[in-house]
Amino acid sequence: MASPGRERFAKPLFVLTIVVGSFLLFLTQPMIARMALPRVGGAPSVWNSAMLVYQALLLGGYFYAHRVGQLRPRTQTYIHIGLFALAAIWLPIGLRPDPLPLDANVFLWVPWLLVTSMGPLFFIVSAQAPLMQRWYALETSRGEPYALYAASNLGSFAGLISYPLLVEPLFPLRQQSYLWTAGYALLVLLVAICAFTLPSKTATPTIDKAADRPPMRRVLHWIVLAAVPSGLMLSTTTHLTTDIVAMPLLWVLPLGLYLLSFVLAFADRRGPVIFISRLAPLVLLIGGGIAIVGGSQNPFLSAGVELGLLFVAATTLHGEMYRLRPPASQSTHFYLAMSIGGMIGGVFCAIIAPVIFDWTYEHPILILAAAWLIPQAPLFGFMAFLDRSPRARLASWLLPAAAVLLSVLTNGPLAVLTASGAAIGRIVTALIGVLAIGRRRLFVVSLAASMLAFGGWQMIEISFHGENRTRSYFGIYTISGTEFSGTRVLTHGTTMHGLQILDPKLRLEPTTYYAPRSGAGLAMRATGTLFGPAARIGVVGLGTGTLSCYAGPGQQWRFFEIDPAIVDIATRRRAFTFMSSCAPHANILIGDARLRLADEAPASLDLLALDAFSSDAVPMHLLTREAFGVYGRVLQPNGILLVHVSNRYIDLVPVVATDAAAGGWTAAVRRYEPDAEETRRFASTSVWIALSRDPRKLQELIRASAGQGDWQPLRTTPGFSGWTDDYASILPLLKPMKEFLPF
Repeated sequence: MASPGRERFAKPLFVLTIVVGSFLLFLTQPMIARMALPRVGGAPSVWNSAMLVYQALLLGGYFYAHRVGQLRPRTQTYIHIGLFALAAIWLPIGLRPDPLPLDANVFLWVPWLLVTSMGPLFFIVSAQAPLMQRWYALETSRGEPYALYAASNLGSFAGLISYPLLVEPLFPLRQQSYLWTAGYALLVLLVAICAFTLPSKTATPTIDKAADRPPMRRVLHWIVLAAVPSGLMLSTTTHLTTDIVAMPLLWVLPLGLYLLSFVLAFADRRGPVIFISRLAPLVLLIGGGIAIVGGSQNPFLSAGVELGLLFVAATTLHGEMYRLRPPASQSTHFYLAMSIGGMIGGVFCAIIAPVIFDWTYEHPILILAAAWLIPQAPLFGFMAFLDRSPRARLASWLLPAAAVLLSVLTNGPLAVLTASGAAIGRIVTALIGVLAIGRRRLFVVSLAASMLAFGGWQMIEISFHGENRTRSYFGIYTISGTEFSGTRVLTHGTTMHGLQILDPKLRLEPTTYYAPRSGAGLAMRATGTLFGPAARIGVVGLGTGTLSCYAGPGQQWRFFEIDPAIVDIATRRRAFTFMSSCAPHANILIGDARLRLADEAPASLDLLALDAFSSDAVPMHLLTREAFGVYGRVLQPNGILLVHVSNRYIDLVPVVATDAAAGGWTAAVRRYEPDAEETRRFASTSVWIALSRDPRKLQELIRASAGQGDWQPLRTTPGFSGWTDDYASILPLLKPMKEFLPF
């Protein structure tokens, strides 16, 4: 038994150690992904690869904690502190300087780069939460260690949220690395102090005994309870940024709420968890319908409901895990099972679902899985008569059967109801789900029927028409429109990426952001005047290939596109005919544009148009000062760079203005608002910036545009220092919420 004086400080010491370790762990994730962008490009692929590596290393750390926790206490401390010292060889944390080989498979090379750059550091830090709890519980007078896991997730949440809000805006990447290294040194010191509090007894922990191990059925239950919230966190992120609102930083919110659910679920006070668990079935019914219908009409309300569903489901399922927790001697078994479940959920959403589904079907599937797993109690006492006899229980299935029938009648393959009738049918379907609460099978079927009634049948119908929707590593693309509507539209997530008019007389007219009087249209129509009939044109971002219809005879066009799925849509399918009709021989280079442009010959382009945004997400590595150096190299000395900066959430004009000033560019901006006639011909509001290192060439463009559209001088924003590969933050550039809130 340890002395009372020393024990008074034991719990605060272990809590602080766990919080510091978890803080560093979740600070690592966005920081390393940010470091990798200029090296390998493509934010979606880098983040997905990073998440896969993190989950694998976390599982390894938990397994290590489980195995080393079976040794004698002093042996544990020697091994653990020794591994801390060994991992310090990789300090300061950062990426190895190896360049991406030209023949490398980026999806394999990026994980290898991450593992070899910071794998040992992440591995040893990831073991803190379970191992420190194990050490804490070795002194039996301290009680259960599970409340310390709540502190762990509070530290994780703090590390996650502090990166975009504090660390990234205040510190360049090199200083971030040194800051993390200082935190690592503090963690080693705290671990060493914790080691001194361990009991002096050298007995081997009882966990070695097979009889004390939890039964496999219970372990599998833990794994499932952990897998569903983990998968739901990732599917919510994908669903929000694909079908509701592609607002930057949105990925932080699902992960943050997921971590906070652990804080509540593993806290000593059970009141909040019990209250949330009772609400969970109702929240699943409401959120399940919105998960299907999407949020294009009211995106922020829909996003709020989806985030609420995630938090309630994760808190309820993690609370159920806590209720089924084992004795402290089996805690490392418990956390190992939790880690395995978390990785299974991640692999399902990040690797399996994009391959087998053409839409985010993993999201409603995981909602149904959560509905099956959450504890339920009937809301209405009068429904108890359904349990009185086998006949009554059989009759109870009439409720979900009616819900399924209503879903078919509302918008299914046999839909016959009017708009008002369909609305009533959806309400009745949802009410049937409320009545089914407390009866697990009936509730899950009723919830599925409600999802189908609120738009599920329509999603399934689109999937049956294989060419209407495509899912790739970089997003979900939907082709909509018919001969009756007169247009065909390509949508990436919630953002239109191209539109073609089907009228044969107007079929090849550039539309949307590329209309004739847009900044891109004015510059492209002037290329003959500016650079002669053999102008060399480069375009970053293919879309539907709309810009190709500005190509003139004798011109050389090159497109740079990261996603092969877009190349297939723009060139091989019959939905859009811009490329096949206007530039059938244009060269299309697949890969990250910055990397491909770096391989191009110097001064090989006269005009380069940068239009590479993924929905409304911003590829930061394409807008840094170093990236503009790449563009300046590939353009001839008096060439023109066009940058498309239209965005619903971020004002990107200051970024380009600062890059222009730092790189010696002269720049002008064209803010295009189509008139009524242009709007009828599907022109869209857009903002384009033209830059040249030769002021006379930019003046030529402005004179060529006279009478068709005005270009305004581009000025820098005081106090904004711009983006570099070492420093970038979108926080100073976020538009006020009132500009894009729908209410």
